[in-house]
Amino acid sequence: MTVDSQTGLRHDHSFGQDKKRSGETRTVIVILITAAMMGIEIVAGLTYGSMALLADGLHMASHAAALSISAFAYYFARKRAHDQSFSFGTGKVNSLGGYTGAILLVIFALLMVSESVHRLVVPVEISFNQAIGVAILGLIVNGVSVFILGHEEHHHHGHHHEHSDDGHDHHGHHHDHNLRAAYLHVLADTLTSLLAIVALLAAKYYGWIWMDPIMGIVGAVLITKWSMGLLKQTSAVLLDQQGPDCLIKSVISRVKSLPCKAEIIDLHVWSIGPNIYSAAITIVADNENSASVFKSEIHDLTEIVHSTIEVHQWGGETGNNFLT
Repeated sequence: MTVDSQTGLRHDHSFGQDKKRSGETRTVIVILITAAMMGIEIVAGLTYGSMALLADGLHMASHAAALSISAFAYYFARKRAHDQSFSFGTGKVNSLGGYTGAILLVIFALLMVSESVHRLVVPVEISFNQAIGVAILGLIVNGVSVFILGHEEHHHHGHHHEHSDDGHDHHGHHHDHNLRAAYLHVLADTLTSLLAIVALLAAKYYGWIWMDPIMGIVGAVLITKWSMGLLKQTSAVLLDQQGPDCLIKSVISRVKSLPCKAEIIDLHVWSIGPNIYSAAITIVADNENSASVFKSEIHDLTEIVHSTIEVHQWGGETGNNFLT
């Protein structure tokens, strides 16, 4: 909590991060499903002598660990939401979890390429029937996981809309990055399971043993592409990149629409959590006492949950600071 120097009021900087998100529960469910399938594939791989199944089981183990990072990020952000050592709350833990998940995806993709190249050089013997059966089961399990996380993922996308120039209902481009990372992990597992089935069928019926490692490389390329997109989104938040243009334009248009003469000379809007932003605005106006009017206008932008507005009078050297 911080104290407003003008009013003496205390401000809560949790910004709703203390509430449990639906993505947290969904992620935990998927972790349990993934861990169960991991155990099945590892046991089956050892029983049937299938290196492909054993490798996929270990691959799922790595994804279970990555999903656990996402779950911990949710838990940490919620439990430490009121920790005063976090200047703007724990909202960025969400993006940090997503960034970490994206890094792990890139590492997994590199391991997939390495293993695939090795199998191109040194092919391994595969028990096709057992391997295909377990791969199909893995595809079903991963498909269920994608549905569990993807429902929430699409729900977020469906609520991201913009209205041009009317100053209302501007939703940012930054959504739940932690959920996005978890979703991409299970989507990557689904893709690898599907490609594995295609490769196993081709190897069994046409003798194309090389299809297995080639499909591994194809999957790694797609996973890397997804990861790069998530890294770009999350790094923008972690580095305090300027907020979405639609929100910035909305702030400017609201100030310009006021009857008093005013001009924004400095404007910073940055993400401090999923779909929530902080703003620091410096305005030159014909009356420095009109700061309350500006504050009211910014309050109407629901995405900006914390703002500092500094107002200077035309030709003056001092101003008033208002924390909202």
